[in-house]
Amino acid sequence: MKHKSAPSRGAEPALARKNMDMDVAKLEAVRAILGARTDTETVDRALDYVIFQGEVSTALENLYDLGGLDDRSATATPTARRKR
Repeated sequence: MKHKSAPSRGAEPALARKNMDMDVAKLEAVRAILGARTDTETVDRALDYVIFQGEVSTALENLYDLGGLDDRSATATPTARRKR
């Protein structure tokens, strides 16, 4: 079975079976938001979204560093703010 994930960077993604305790209400809420059909698809899409948000945050930080943004706080996601 092929696994669809974030745009690949040249190779099929490595898959690993994971057994996790999850908040069912959160999983169902995320499934509805993302329009996913299965738990696996829900988690995979959510991970893709977090990766994308990290890439956007990094790009905005780079833009700020180059002088293209006036306010650094406008570029920081909550996670990025904690890293500082």
